[in-house]
Amino acid sequence: MSSRLGFGIFLAPFHRAGENPTLAIQRDLELVTHLDQLGYDEAWVGEHHSAGSEIIASPEIFIAAAAERTRHIRLGTGVISVGYHNPLWVAERLVQLDHMTHGRVMFGAGPGSLPTDAAMIGIEQSETRDLLEQGFDIIMHLLTSEEPLTFRNSRWDLREAQLHLRPYSNPLFDCAVAAVVSPSGPRLAGKHGVGLLSLGATQAAGFDALGLHWNVMEQRAAQFGKVADRAKWRLVGMMHCAETREQARRDVEYGIASWFRYFQTVAGLPQMNLTGNQVGEMIDYVSESGTGVIGTPDDCKQQIERLLAQSNGGFGTFLLLAHEWANTAATRRSYELIAKYVMPEFQGQARGTLNAVAHARKLRERLKQEQQAAIEAMQAKHAAEVAALQKE
Repeated sequence: MSSRLGFGIFLAPFHRAGENPTLAIQRDLELVTHLDQLGYDEAWVGEHHSAGSEIIASPEIFIAAAAERTRHIRLGTGVISVGYHNPLWVAERLVQLDHMTHGRVMFGAGPGSLPTDAAMIGIEQSETRDLLEQGFDIIMHLLTSEEPLTFRNSRWDLREAQLHLRPYSNPLFDCAVAAVVSPSGPRLAGKHGVGLLSLGATQAAGFDALGLHWNVMEQRAAQFGKVADRAKWRLVGMMHCAETREQARRDVEYGIASWFRYFQTVAGLPQMNLTGNQVGEMIDYVSESGTGVIGTPDDCKQQIERLLAQSNGGFGTFLLLAHEWANTAATRRSYELIAKYVMPEFQGQARGTLNAVAHARKLRERLKQEQQAAIEAMQAKHAAEVAALQKE
């Protein structure tokens, strides 16, 4: 795989309930534009319908707007909750976005993270992963084959379904399946030879499962004649970066408590088992548990090195879980510091300039002396020429 590590964000998003949603969504669009200018590779956008914090209901609509404001960054559904939708329409919308973005769209699929979403449309939690597998199979068939498909279950009735528009990307845009702790994500990703989105990579259970998930990917890929490609493996983690650790801690006092309370008292996600009642305790928990980084660029580098080691072979892209622990200015500065000091370390750009510095330092004294001698020789030559002219 390439030695260049990709960087991006996973934008749920997380906003404090009760604030102006119009401004919050606008801020999310501005963030993606900022990341595009900083050279980030990807932005994945979530789908949620309840609980008041993750307020983007349609990643496809958001991506269409973001695509018009950006030039380079790739934009993914992070993720479409497949069981909530007719898979034929999911495939149709993705292909349309593929054309509208000229190949910058990516497809991320998952079972749906918020139980309150599924409850409103009568889906039991025990059904979501089966619906994901059935729906993803259908979507991948529609995207990769022109053969009509007939399928029926308790939610969908497809009769010789086919796309009337083929993808813009050749052969296909990036596709990926979400995983947290259970093996359902890597099983499905391996079956189709697509990417894996490890959403809980820095959570204790998710971190411990990284090696297992990749083993499952490789086993399933081999079973179905596919290839498990580490370059398509994306790990998600939390960071807030500032010039000093003390500044980073002060920054996140702005909003980390509301983020913690959301997972502690609202969202029913067992893997997000966060501890801490006071702001200081919350900050300490993030840093001491390895759940995230609240610190300097060097701290961020160490976290990524830790994840690379735990993955036992590397991965393709690190996605920052977007949050608003800090205010808008400090949040934008965090992404800028990561782009400035962390990304070059893992993309080969730091090495060239650092090697040039080391080489110049090694030669400095000798070349300095040689240059001084050359200057003195020229001064002597000039003085001699002036003296000769004066004698004439």
